Amino acid sequence: MRVLAVTHGPTVGPGVFADAVEDAGHELVEWPVELGGRAPEGGDAVIVFGGAMHPDEDERHGWLAPELRWLEGLLDAGTPLLGVCLGSQLVARAAGAEVFRSSESEVGWIPVERTAAAAQDPVARALPEQFDAFEWHHYTHTLPTGAVELARSRVCTQAFRLGNAWGVQFHPEVRAEQVEAWVGGDPADVPDAEEFIAAMRTRIADWNELGQRLCRAFLAAA
Repeated sequence: MRVLAVTHGPTVGPGVFADAVEDAGHELVEWPVELGGRAPEGGDAVIVFGGAMHPDEDERHGWLAPELRWLEGLLDAGTPLLGVCLGSQLVARAAGAEVFRSSESEVGWIPVERTAAAAQDPVARALPEQFDAFEWHHYTHTLPTGAVELARSRVCTQAFRLGNAWGVQFHPEVRAEQVEAWVGGDPADVPDAEEFIAAMRTRIADWNELGQRLCRAFLAAA
């Protein structure tokens, strides 16, 4: 397949998902949407990654409204689609959900539980029933009409499915060096940067294995 990776900044790329796509014998094409230009054509599956911006900042980011219209077209066409963090929020918004600032920010390792529906889902069943997810977000969303919630934390929805589209609020793709870049860019989000990075490094290898497993499940479903 030709897999399109939609990115929203230089530090929020496909991470270990790139390895999973390559190992499965597919082609990965990156589209840095914030730089402008049209989306590459011919994508058999699309993965929309995160970004430092928020999903309702249309006036601040002129590319956001066109991206939402493009995502609406993918949803209408039934193109296999996976949103990650901001990407999940944008997929939800394109499907008619409300996006808003969460009652609590989730930054770091957050306990997440699958819902009962996840056991029958070809993508979400790759996740453990309970796990600590690496997160970095301040916004969340309602469930789009017709969507099924697949995982949640104490604070908000963590995974959902709508037809051939999935969204995950956490960051299964992230590499250690990406986390370090995020800490450098948003130091106020973590109370102790050195401790935060050290704790991340003790857990990131297992997290990367889970991330690749989740990506492989999406590719197989696509």
